[in-house]
Amino acid sequence: MKKVIILGGGFAGVQTAIALQKSNQFEVTLVSDRDYLFMYPISIWIPVRTNTFEDAKVALAKIQRKYPFNLVIDKVTRIQASNNQVICATQVLSYDYLVVAFGADKMQPKGIDNTFTICGKPQQTLELRDKLDSVIQQGTGKIAIGFGGNPKDKSAVRGGPAFELIFNIHHSLKKKGLRDNFELTMFAPMEEPGARMGKGAMKAIHTLFAQQNIQKRFGKKITEFVEDGVIFEDESKLEADLIMFIAGATGSAILKDSDLPLSEAGFVKINNYNQVAEFPNVFAIGDAAAYEGPDWTARQGHIAELMGRNAAHNILQIEKGTSNFKGYQEHLNILCIMDMGNGAAFVYRTNKKEIMIPMPVFGHWVKQAWGIYSKMTKVGKFPRIPGM
Repeated sequence: MKKVIILGGGFAGVQTAIALQKSNQFEVTLVSDRDYLFMYPISIWIPVRTNTFEDAKVALAKIQRKYPFNLVIDKVTRIQASNNQVICATQVLSYDYLVVAFGADKMQPKGIDNTFTICGKPQQTLELRDKLDSVIQQGTGKIAIGFGGNPKDKSAVRGGPAFELIFNIHHSLKKKGLRDNFELTMFAPMEEPGARMGKGAMKAIHTLFAQQNIQKRFGKKITEFVEDGVIFEDESKLEADLIMFIAGATGSAILKDSDLPLSEAGFVKINNYNQVAEFPNVFAIGDAAAYEGPDWTARQGHIAELMGRNAAHNILQIEKGTSNFKGYQEHLNILCIMDMGNGAAFVYRTNKKEIMIPMPVFGHWVKQAWGIYSKMTKVGKFPRIPGM
């Protein structure tokens, strides 16, 4: 049996491992530096204590029991594709096929240590939760929520969770009877942050900001984060007792010491089939890969999973000696349920469509239900619905 090594225990890596294991044609090994899959789309509720940290975790061992791939908990330090080897902290692994799915790193703007985040390492959501608790306990304060991008890769931005978080904080404070005591501000260096969701969605978000008295600081580059605020290029300052910032993504530091071809932003260069041209037995998926698509292209979990399924399919086709490959570019879209604590909005965008449908009240429970559904499908307790 040929060996397939998958690097990364996130949505992309887990989906690839499941798909390949189902084929029963390979010795599949999943390598991860943590022993659980973290459900980032539902981690937005951890800071406001709607959900716990455990609610957003799925033990990889539980997934492994249903789909018995090999599981290695170790830290990858280097990839030597020319030798078909992966160097880990405690061992060297060899492969016939490699799938790189360990995500991306975050850019490090000046003073980033003065911020908290919801899209970094899982434990950082707990740090944000505790800081938010302490600010709320003061009874009054200023909370700034923002995100940035990577000028070298337009897809390397993740703003959706920032919008969801600020709406959820608003809702949480309102339930506590404290909303009037807090100043909430959304900030971003882009002129129209969130514009990739479509004009209708942006119009609706701006309306909600006005209704919920959420201030905006858009279109100014960030110079520095300081302990009590954000400094912009015009030397103006957004004062804050808490700063939550989602930095733009950049290629993993692991890749810098590897021999895979990288984009200017540090992501692995791939073709439409997620295959690395110089190394046809190597695939890169999810946030590790350099996306090619329209300007509004976004890195989302469902696209990462699609890439994982495609990589598994394409590896099988190579073994069969056929070229019936599946590509990701024709499937690029934006699809999300933007939660607001007491409701949500369904957002969908392709090259041909821009849809934004308000989902008052029940939308929140739809997203909660999706979280439960997604966890159950990963451990094989519920059949996966195509497209979800």
